[in-house]
Amino acid sequence: MPKPDLVTTPEAARQLGISARTLQRYVNAGLIRPELTLPSGRYRWNVTRLREQINALAEQSDDG
Repeated sequence: MPKPDLVTTPEAARQLGISARTLQRYVNAGLIRPELTLPSGRYRWNVTRLREQINALAEQSDDG
């Protein structure tokens, strides 16, 4: 069973103000990593760590 601080992709996306599909695209592109991938292939996220990954992406795009 997933840890209680982990949320689903739609919930993580809602908290970040982006779409769930955007998170899926970022994972597929290797830009971010979910905290946990279930045997079903669904992701679980720690929103704090996800926010850090998204911020790092933004910083990289600002630099380049």
